[in-house]
Amino acid sequence: MRALLSWLREFVDVPGTAEEVARLMSLRGFAVEAIEPFGPGDTVIDFEVTANRPDCMSMAGMAREVAAAHGLRLRTPGPPPAAARPPRTPARVRRKGPAVLDIVIENPGLCPRYVGAVADVEVGPSPPWMQTRLQAAGIRPINNIVDVTNYVMVEMGQPMHAFDHARLAGAEIRIRTARPGETLRTLDGQPRTLSPDMLAIADAERATAVAGVMGGGDSEVTPATKTIVLESAYFDPLSIRRTSKTLGLKTDASMRFERGADPGCPAAAMARALELIERIGAGRGRGALIDRYPKRMKPVVLRLRRERIAGLLGCPIPDRDVKRILDRLGFTLGVVAGGWRVVVPSRRVDVTREVDLIEEVARHYGFDRLPTTFPALTAAAPPIDPRIARARHLRELLTAAGFFEAVTFGFVAERAAAPFAAGGDLVPIANPLSELFAVLRPSLLPGLVDAVAHNRRREQRDIRLFEIGARFTQRGGERLALACVWTGAAAPEHWSGTGRPVDFFDAKAVVERVGQALGAEVRTTPSQEPWLAPGRSAAVMANGARAGVVGQLADTLVDAHGLPRSDAVYAVELDLDALAPLAGRVVRVEPLPRYPSVTRDISILIDDTLPASDVRRTIGGAAPPTLVQVAEFDRYQGKGISPGKVSLSLRLTFRSSDRTLTDGEVQSAMDDVLAALKEAHGAVQR
Repeated sequence: MRALLSWLREFVDVPGTAEEVARLMSLRGFAVEAIEPFGPGDTVIDFEVTANRPDCMSMAGMAREVAAAHGLRLRTPGPPPAAARPPRTPARVRRKGPAVLDIVIENPGLCPRYVGAVADVEVGPSPPWMQTRLQAAGIRPINNIVDVTNYVMVEMGQPMHAFDHARLAGAEIRIRTARPGETLRTLDGQPRTLSPDMLAIADAERATAVAGVMGGGDSEVTPATKTIVLESAYFDPLSIRRTSKTLGLKTDASMRFERGADPGCPAAAMARALELIERIGAGRGRGALIDRYPKRMKPVVLRLRRERIAGLLGCPIPDRDVKRILDRLGFTLGVVAGGWRVVVPSRRVDVTREVDLIEEVARHYGFDRLPTTFPALTAAAPPIDPRIARARHLRELLTAAGFFEAVTFGFVAERAAAPFAAGGDLVPIANPLSELFAVLRPSLLPGLVDAVAHNRRREQRDIRLFEIGARFTQRGGERLALACVWTGAAAPEHWSGTGRPVDFFDAKAVVERVGQALGAEVRTTPSQEPWLAPGRSAAVMANGARAGVVGQLADTLVDAHGLPRSDAVYAVELDLDALAPLAGRVVRVEPLPRYPSVTRDISILIDDTLPASDVRRTIGGAAPPTLVQVAEFDRYQGKGISPGKVSLSLRLTFRSSDRTLTDGEVQSAMDDVLAALKEAHGAVQR
């Protein structure tokens, strides 16, 4: 915000030099980008205004902050000096007569307030003092009418616009959304195609301006204009931001509207504009203002507690200082038990909580006046959030297994996210930076697969990556997830033999290790995801509920990322929030075994679609507690085995902690196991 020092002094008696003002305002949170001499004996101070302070994007707003910083009263600027006015006589206009304008707000949600007025004018150059002030603010003078609207915007922070009344069809202004395919040539001469979600200012036939962004060339004020329609409105910030971004059109007006203008200012700004038009001899308003305000916005009311101020700032602030600071910033205070009831002015869109009020008090009381204190801490370490502890443990586990942690964007392109979103369950971004960041990621895998492709293009073949982060869906909300991708060799290359490529069982082993680390019992069941290869994918189940997936990426996804099909890419994604409640494993410590173990091998014929985990589960349910281990050591299909069948060989280990098992005990257990396998799965012993 470029503030001319002489203009600033019309609002407040600023003591000292521009450098002293800049130093004081820097301590109040307004960095100064530059101090420049401007004209004879004047100075421009260029303040950096953060996005949450649209109220300071005006001379009045900056003057209010300067006045509060110096403990001075703020003045309302009067008319310019008489000597500065042009000598010509104001145009002869009518003040009364029949209504010449109707205003209709079709969408009050996008335009809560619209103020209009009609004025008869004589277009010409604006006076030198006005041109000088606009130039100091970085705005090019155009003519007296346009310059007045820009002057009010800089002075009060309220963007305005002027239409040529004669070039409007019908005596009405309609605030509506654009019709499908509606076009408009804006003031910069560019044709614009509007979409139905954009707000437009229209006459009886067509759109004449992009609301809050830029006016239309077909209704602009020209030297031939005799009557104008002035606009002063409040538009929904999100709508203006989205429209400006979509059209690639950033203006002084859109910048103020999208950050949040003051809904209480349009009428005052309109009155100021009409006053200036008359005082500079450019014309005179016709009739009264037309103020459409269907549903008045209620002011924000907050409670401010003394104890909360002292608790946050580390010391009590005297009541007189609290009241003085907030009074000068425009807040209205009423005394209540323990503090104040504070009505927030409508221009302060950044103040929504008690802590925001305390920040205002601290800024103007002076951070340098607050005592330096050390927090009182107990010697005990604070408890660690279980989610953080689990994530930390998993990071250690996976890095020990040779994986590298990746951190990818939470925003992804819709086309990249679509394969991972069941039924198109995506969360769109309200105001995306580009199409590449249009939705919140429904899975961590789009970013990880991009990372694999990035590394593969740089001749990296063996890639192991993992990420722990949030994923988002409309139905499920935000969930903490773990995802891994693995391609290349299953183990580092070694002189003793050639390394084998990673396969499904390597990826499945990652799932099992994560389950063990979390103390949750997980198993895999056949499943098919559209983004995983048929026959090489599975659902991860925990306590009967789905908790993730594991498998090889489908060829379509591999091709979309430019990866060679010869390099199989395996992926794992687990819902950590679903696994966390199941983490009930208790670590038990037992003495080393004193008695020998007994092993028995069996080979059975089963359906080739039956997961080995189901076989192990059946064995565990049928065997006595002396069974301590079940391991598969061979799987065979081929000659001598019927189609659709597989020979599975398992080794069962038995041991007792208090005696040596007899052959009869072991054989009885084996008989029970074989009977259970036959009953549950139709298994046949070979």
